[in-house]
Amino acid sequence: MSYFYRFIEIDTLSATPKYLQIANSIIKAINNGKLQDNDVLPSINEFSNELEVSRDTVEKGYNHLKKIGILSSVAGKGYFVKNTDPLQFYKIFLLFNKLSTHKKIIYDSFADTLGPNATIDFYIYNNDFNLFKELIKRSIDNYSHYVVIPHLTEENETFDEVLNLIPANKLILLDKKVTSMDNKCSSIYEDFEQDIYKALENALSFLEKYQTIKIIFPSYTYHPKEILSGFTIFCDEFAFNHSIIRDIAQETIEDGVVYISLMENDLVILIEKILDCKKEVGKDVGVISYNETPLKKIILKGITTVSTDFMLMGKNAAQLILDKKQSHIAIPFHLTIRNSI
Repeated sequence: MSYFYRFIEIDTLSATPKYLQIANSIIKAINNGKLQDNDVLPSINEFSNELEVSRDTVEKGYNHLKKIGILSSVAGKGYFVKNTDPLQFYKIFLLFNKLSTHKKIIYDSFADTLGPNATIDFYIYNNDFNLFKELIKRSIDNYSHYVVIPHLTEENETFDEVLNLIPANKLILLDKKVTSMDNKCSSIYEDFEQDIYKALENALSFLEKYQTIKIIFPSYTYHPKEILSGFTIFCDEFAFNHSIIRDIAQETIEDGVVYISLMENDLVILIEKILDCKKEVGKDVGVISYNETPLKKIILKGITTVSTDFMLMGKNAAQLILDKKQSHIAIPFHLTIRNSI
């Protein structure tokens, strides 16, 4: 059985759960002809001891493959390869800038749409350019497709050079469009400047009772500066006083102000400050939050949101892979009015 373990690849930098990395390694070995019909796999205990992973992890990996029809098991014989029929198989390198509730929505939709004939190696680079570069460089030529969210806290002149390392026609950019890469990849993106402008325009009748709009945009944020452009254009066109808040912790909450919060941590601080001041959200002070999440339907009887359709973003990215197409697709942006304005 010792030869078997040469097929198993577990990457400690990957955000992909270990049980899926085990399952993906076995699928890869089958597709490469290294494992054949009826080949018996090591027992759960043997596997666990040999590679120093938990029994639960191994069992979960085996059961995942059993569920999708690749493995079977018989009492006394253990797990064995049931199906090596050729499949259209995709191996995806998925790189997100960070973890968040809406990023999970993208991941789940993407994985569900691809179905069982794809393995996904999932990485997070935490908006760090050096980690971004390292993860991409070591992935080259190992994947059928590369799906990347290209958000960095600082612009870097070698950013395009790193993306250009990825083989032509295998790259899909999510969330943010990189214009210089238009002819070399697909993109499923938000039009940040137009999206925020149109969302605020649609909310105009609710905003007219306020005198000032302030957007919380920390200097360390990864959010594109095009959001500020769209915000400023709207405020100038409709004669709202407006400003940019770099640190919400230093803000004095005032009546007649609508606050737009881009980041979840800032939203928590903002709400705490409003409640400490005994002000009424939706009457004295307005709150708009970027990116819809389930909790925002409940907090303070509902927080107004402006948000793209993250489920559709994940679905469209997967569909491009399945359909073997290249395209640039702008995802719809939605305003959801609730009690906070």
